[in-house]
Amino acid sequence: MINERLQKILNFLKDHNMATVEDLISVTGVSAATIRRDLLKLDADGLVYRVHGSVCARDLKDRQPTTSEKTTLRHEQKMRIAKAAAALIHPGDSVLLDAGTTTIEIARLVQEMPLKIITTDLNIGLLLAPHRQIDLSVTGGTVDWSSQSCIGDLARSVLSKIHPMITFISCNAWDFKLGITAPTIEKANLKSDLLHANSKKVLVADSSKYGKSQLFEVGALSDADLIITDNELDEKELGKIKNAGIELMTV
Repeated sequence: MINERLQKILNFLKDHNMATVEDLISVTGVSAATIRRDLLKLDADGLVYRVHGSVCARDLKDRQPTTSEKTTLRHEQKMRIAKAAAALIHPGDSVLLDAGTTTIEIARLVQEMPLKIITTDLNIGLLLAPHRQIDLSVTGGTVDWSSQSCIGDLARSVLSKIHPMITFISCNAWDFKLGITAPTIEKANLKSDLLHANSKKVLVADSSKYGKSQLFEVGALSDADLIITDNELDEKELGKIKNAGIELMTV
């Protein structure tokens, strides 16, 4: 039987491909000694393996954590990022919100504003639908079960015909060299459309997702006009990003 903490570890590994002990301390809130005992158990059960000082899940099949599973992870950091993002939005703006737990928090913070909002996220759609001052559009398309969001050609077709003032893009993995990546080709294609849209593009991603990569390329960090992350990103990595001329806000 896998307990809740072990399941959190497995969910994180399946989402991020690999993790350090420090990553898993942040996810679970327990000590390094406890994490090491957990990893020994998972290793004995054949569920993880160690590589270059990190740990990976052995079964990397298509399992992705659901939105509800991700909601409580690093919630404080996501709220700080969401507040900084919401401060960029003004009454009357047209805003595109990508699917994700951080973009859901942005939606909560602006739900009393008169805005035009377009989203691929069904959770955001349900959250904002009762607010009459918001002109809300949900793209439609094939529904991805893990994120409860719209993907596929229909969603991309709708997005190709709109030009919002500001677009907020989420991701599960970002890296200075590898850029932004996604776990499926459908998500990568849609996010790439957002990242190259005629709009102010803002990447909202907490630092636990930095240095991670997934199978499919979305785009370079420099394709975003602004990156908002939390203040736990390594100083050396901060310097790399800023020295490359990429606008970065830490909160």
